[in-house]
Amino acid sequence: MVDLIDRQISAEIVIACRSGDRDAFRSLYDLYKDRVYSIALYFLHGDQAAASDVTQQVFLKLMTSIGDFRGDAEFSTWLYRLVVNACMDAGRRRKSDAVTTDRSHLEMLAGPASQEQDYARAQMANSVRAAVSALPPKFRIAVLLRYFDDLSYEQMAKALHCSMGTVASRLSRGHRMLADRLKGLKYG
Repeated sequence: MVDLIDRQISAEIVIACRSGDRDAFRSLYDLYKDRVYSIALYFLHGDQAAASDVTQQVFLKLMTSIGDFRGDAEFSTWLYRLVVNACMDAGRRRKSDAVTTDRSHLEMLAGPASQEQDYARAQMANSVRAAVSALPPKFRIAVLLRYFDDLSYEQMAKALHCSMGTVASRLSRGHRMLADRLKGLKYG
């Protein structure tokens, strides 16, 4: 039910954006900024500055090209396509594949536990983040869209401009690569 309401709100907001309504753009930004930033952050190896830049680029592109949205697909699918393109472009521009860590994200994972458990949890989070960041871009974006933004195969296929079979193949290969990189990791 909530998903349907979100679609109706988004459709109304998109119509208002097309007519130049600044409040509508602000609403779109508020609805999607965290999703866009999260995908960019993980795609760009945890680089907060680069993720912020990509997020800004996506919303600037959104403002200038909202008229190109035909409504053939859900707005969110079209937006994810902008995110994918911006992430891939930023990834190409990056000269370094250095993996950075953000202690604040690790601290969010910690619950009431001992220091040893907190340390083990932080190490696991670092390992998983590094493994996802090390995936080739087309596999990384598939994993991020599926598991960090919970898109269906159909939504992913539309956002990535490929078939659902290709999505399944990229996820399968991404899973195998992650399993290989994380096979020695134990927790608990």
